[in-house]
Amino acid sequence: MSTVMPEAEHVQKAIKWVSMNLEEGKEPLQKLVEKAIFKFDLSPKDTDFVTNFFRESQKK
Repeated sequence: MSTVMPEAEHVQKAIKWVSMNLEEGKEPLQKLVEKAIFKFDLSPKDTDFVTNFFRESQKK
């Protein structure tokens, strides 16, 4: 099952930002998601989507 990208541009930008920072390997996923919440003004629903997106991608 593949994860569907959301239509909301700020959520897409948050996912890209977290992905880029994960590749650098300086901070853990949870810390990056916490920063993305404020940087991209994510709602609780958006935050859940971003968190689940990365959980699902790590399962593969």
